[in-house]
Amino acid sequence: MIDIQNLCKSFTLHNQGSAVIPVMEGANLYVGPGECVGLIGASGAGKSTLMRMVWGNYLAASGKILVGGLDVASAQPREIIALRRQTLGYVSQFLRVVPRVPTSQVVAEPLLALGMPKDMARDRAAELLTRLNIPERLWALSPTTFSGGEQQRVNIARGFAHSYPALLLDEPTASLDAANRAVVLALIAEAKANGAAILGIFHDEAARDAVCDRVVDVRTFTPMVAA
Repeated sequence: MIDIQNLCKSFTLHNQGSAVIPVMEGANLYVGPGECVGLIGASGAGKSTLMRMVWGNYLAASGKILVGGLDVASAQPREIIALRRQTLGYVSQFLRVVPRVPTSQVVAEPLLALGMPKDMARDRAAELLTRLNIPERLWALSPTTFSGGEQQRVNIARGFAHSYPALLLDEPTASLDAANRAVVLALIAEAKANGAAILGIFHDEAARDAVCDRVVDVRTFTPMVAA
């Protein structure tokens, strides 16, 4: 479902004489349906860079990133938008939403975008918000007013609202208490059971051990820089 082939990436520092910094070279990685693969490596090794290339925010220098058959590395913007709506979900560490939109609508939005009836979308949102211990009195409020932990849980609810065939997870259990951490791990397990291919960054080793079928060290994708 997620098939990375000979992927290369570098950054050009235009404010430093156009110096080119190699980040990734010849990366190959496959994540199959029902599989969760964790990315490991020191800070700055390229974990987030790889995730952002799969999501389509960073442009690859060369290689392929096939998600559900679409090559994200060469896809048109409209194709990436359609991929994100139907096939590829992303749970980031930070919630980015339009202010003043109610929490229940924020969570239901991915389902409404797919044409699900409003009552069904809102029921699914209510189910997830309840599981993630967001009090019902807050559902009509904008999550931009919530605490960091509450915002993270709203972000997780939104990311799991639709049964995406492929899913990117960036530290989904960071800063969560034990009860909510257990809920997130259960949601990941359910997504795997439904056939989702999951690629994630988990600094929480216990969480990684609980849900990941294998781990990949991104340092094996990092090119050697001559001294």
